[in-house]
Amino acid sequence: MLDRQDSRTDLGIIRIHKNAIASITSIAASEIEGVSFLGESFRFSWWLLLRKKKACSIRVEIDKNQELKITIPLVVKYGFNIPDIASSVQENVRQALENSTNLTLKDIDIVVKGVKKD
Repeated sequence: MLDRQDSRTDLGIIRIHKNAIASITSIAASEIEGVSFLGESFRFSWWLLLRKKKACSIRVEIDKNQELKITIPLVVKYGFNIPDIASSVQENVRQALENSTNLTLKDIDIVVKGVKKD
């Protein structure tokens, strides 16, 4: 039985890996003006590197109904309205994923980890 993220063609199965979904999400989120970067704050990222721990990244979950739940940690540039930026990221990610994958999105959660003055 094929999962929702899989499709069959005459030549075989096409499977979209969670990493591909995370990559599309990352690119779409980064396109929004006011997003400084994705992940943890700069200081926290260095602390994680020193401790050799993985920094927080985009999390992609597929539930039993084959619906996507995506959690995006980001740092917003100082001076931008955080709810407006988060809403713009959600909409851009939704459009990018629907256009690229035809998968059903359940949730796109934004977690603002910090504010950075550029």
